[in-house]
Order: sequence, then C-alpha cells, then structure tokens
Amino acid sequence: MVFLALTLTACVAIAQKPQAAPAFTWQTVTPESVGYSSGRLDALRQWLKTQQTQSMMVLYKGKVIFTYGDVAKPTKIASIRKSVLAMLMGKYVVSGQLDMGKTVEELGLKDNSPFLDLEKRATLEQLMSGRSGIYMEEPGDWLGAQEPRRGFVAPGQSFYYDNWEFDAAGVAFEKVTGQNIYDALEHDLAQPLGMQDFRRELQKKIPSTNSDFPEYAMYLSARDMARLGLLMEQGGMWNGKPLMSGDWIRYSTGIITPWDEMNPPILRLRGMPERWGFGSGWWVWDAQTYAGAQSPGPFQGAFEARGSGGQYITVIPSRDLVIVHKVDLGEHPKSSEWTMDPESWDAITNMVIASTCNGKCPDVDHSAH
Repeated sequence: MVFLALTLTACVAIAQKPQAAPAFTWQTVTPESVGYSSGRLDALRQWLKTQQTQSMMVLYKGKVIFTYGDVAKPTKIASIRKSVLAMLMGKYVVSGQLDMGKTVEELGLKDNSPFLDLEKRATLEQLMSGRSGIYMEEPGDWLGAQEPRRGFVAPGQSFYYDNWEFDAAGVAFEKVTGQNIYDALEHDLAQPLGMQDFRRELQKKIPSTNSDFPEYAMYLSARDMARLGLLMEQGGMWNGKPLMSGDWIRYSTGIITPWDEMNPPILRLRGMPERWGFGSGWWVWDAQTYAGAQSPGPFQGAFEARGSGGQYITVIPSRDLVIVHKVDLGEHPKSSEWTMDPESWDAITNMVIASTCNGKCPDVDHSAH
C-alpha cells in the first residue's frame, strides 16, 4: 500500500505556514494591502456575472481578499464530497483503525450485484484513487456508458473516474469506524474548524438506482468550504495546532494517476487548459515539480476538489491561494446544463492569479465602487 511508505510518527515535522487561521469568523483585508489589485478583481466580478456562479471566495495567506454572492448559503457540493471523505479518513488511517490495504471482501462490502472473483481483490485505497477495476456506475449515466466491461480490468491496473467507487468507500468508512459519515464530518471537521453554516440536518444520503451504496451527499456554504481548503493548504494545521496529518495530506494530494492515464478520455484531451491527474480523492495538477524557487507555473503543486455544476475548492500553494466556487444545484437541478466548462474555470483561476499588482499597488478610491 502506497501510504504505508509514509512515516507516521509524532516526531515527523509537518510543513506549515505562519499565517493564522480564523477561529470563527474570517478576516477580510483590502487586496492592495497584500499585493493584489481591486481593479483587476472587480474585472473578475464582472466576468462572474456572465456565469452561473452562486458564490465565490479567494483567500490569500488565510485572509479573504475577494467574495462574490451569498457565501453563507449551504448547498450541495456534489463530488467535492469525495475529497471531504479523503480528509475524514486521515485520522483513522493514522490511528490504525482504518486499513487502506483491506480488500472489499475483507471489509465485508456487499452490493446487490455480487463482486466477481477478480473484483474481490480491490482495496479501499484503490477505491479512493479510482483504480479498483470495479465498474458498477449507473448505465444511464454518461460515466457508466463509457466504462469498461466488468472483469476486464484488474484492480490497480488503470484509472476510471466514477461515483460508485467513492460511494462504496463511504460505506466502508462507516463500517470500520462505526459512525455515520455526517457525524464524523460534524465532529472531526465542522466543529474544530468553526464552520459558521454547517447544519447536520441538511446532510442526507441519496439512494442509488442500481446499487445498495447511496450517495453521501453533502451541503456546505462557500465560506465553510474555504476552511477545508485552508486546512489542506496549511498542511493540516489549524490555529497553530495539528488537526490533520500532514503526511496524509501529502499522500492524498500526490499524483497516483498521471494526467495522460486519466479515463474517461475526456479528462485528458490535448489542447484543453486542464492538466489534472488524480491522487486519493483529490485532483492533482500534473506538472514536474522543481526544487527551490524554480517553478514551471503557478499551478505547480496545486490540487483541487471539484463537483459537477461548477463546485471547486482549488488550492494553489505556490501563490498561497485558496479559491472556492459554487453553483447552486438546488436552483439548477439539471447540472448538465449548468456545468462550468474547463475554459471558464481556467479563465477564472487565471484572473485571480493575474490580479496581483505589478510593483506597488496603486491607491484605490473604494467610494467609487
């Protein structure tokens, strides 16, 4: 198992940044005070008005420099839930309670369609990295329609992004830890992070039409999602204390599947702006990392959680940035009609990156806005 290669002892030095995280409320600063241009961010604001954006936040070194829309409204975060599950798992993997090397058979997972002998060898780690080789996505779903035949690919052989694997991993998490996934979300993340808008009663599982494993849907606000991104960006530190294992974060946001091995093929189209590989529950920018100050671009070391319809938590460590974006799928239930295409998200993230001042930031008359 890949993660066993990591050293998980108390003496491990966790890389952390000096910025302080908010206790219960965010600290907002003027963009110019941290080297960003209000004028350029205002241009971004106008661009967002042409999108389906519900809300957006930009953090620089843990401080808010940009907000748009209703950042306090909890709505469905779609597949970002998979990255949240990866965050929840860390505590139990480090304690030894959750063994990522156990197979679906050893975990006692049973779906309404029995596992093939080959599939029984798939591990929890492979479920979380999209490499289990178990293809039971809903046939009517566009992902399911393109999946390989069952029994055609051995566990660990290749990557295919779907929903079933992560739903199965959620069931395994509950079986092993003995707690509801939403209780773990509340106790292990929402409460210690001081989430302002978390409501336990909003969290609800959605039954699957072809599986006994439900979707563990999650509903969070943009400013609470930003806390998750900041915790990851700070290597698991919160208010100066370790909340998550830095080693687990480095593992889950490290490349397990490179960009050119991503499936379905739409995830690796040449000429598109994206170059995301995959770790364990997290999308990881696939570009060579250079030592020291050398960087092939701002996305070096970047990782993100993403969900259908335009849900994003993007962490860009080289720029000390966390970017959160939401579309309200409750208002727009046909997410296929409201999905933010890669070009639009590329434009938004690059507008944030390009909003730094060249040299000294000019004084801005905010009364004119």
